[in-house]
Amino acid sequence: MQNKTLSRDYWSKLYHDNDTGWDIGFPSPAIKEYVNQLQNKSLSILIPGCGNAYEADYLLAQGFTDVTLIDIVPSLTAALEQKFSKEIGSRIRIITGDFFSQEGTYQLILEQTFLSALDPSLRTRYVNKMHSLLVKGGHLAGVLFSKVFDDGPPFGGTMEEYDLMFKRKFDIKTLEPCFNSIERRNGSEVFINLIAK
Repeated sequence: MQNKTLSRDYWSKLYHDNDTGWDIGFPSPAIKEYVNQLQNKSLSILIPGCGNAYEADYLLAQGFTDVTLIDIVPSLTAALEQKFSKEIGSRIRIITGDFFSQEGTYQLILEQTFLSALDPSLRTRYVNKMHSLLVKGGHLAGVLFSKVFDDGPPFGGTMEEYDLMFKRKFDIKTLEPCFNSIERRNGSEVFINLIAK
């Protein structure tokens, strides 16, 4: 039986029913702050499980020129294609499909509620795939939950788990409590900046 967190139908139904508690309606403050210190506007950037892609909005507004979005929900990516119609083919690319079947390489992958959407049984696969999609020295940066949920998604974890999970394939530049979470997530997020070995 397919893991439900890899199921297009499962996520499509949540969006259809507007059951999207992870959607905060704007870019994560921690990711905005990280983006603000990036000097190279031509970095190739991937946002997996992009949802409504508020981070992509922000990247484009800051002048970034090579942004790729992936989501498994066709109605969502169709809406994004309309929203970003003027930028498609020049500054943004939108892919409908399974993250784990994607190819290509990127200099930066932004993580915003994607890991927490995946069943923990997929975490080794997640780390390996993230590593394979990054150039050597590329960064995986963003926000993870640092609390454990009774039933997911979302699925959380601890800083110790994340350290063990990532250190085989990544040098850990930052793995620390997030100081600029939104109010309802205060004290329950960590910020990561990991460098592909």
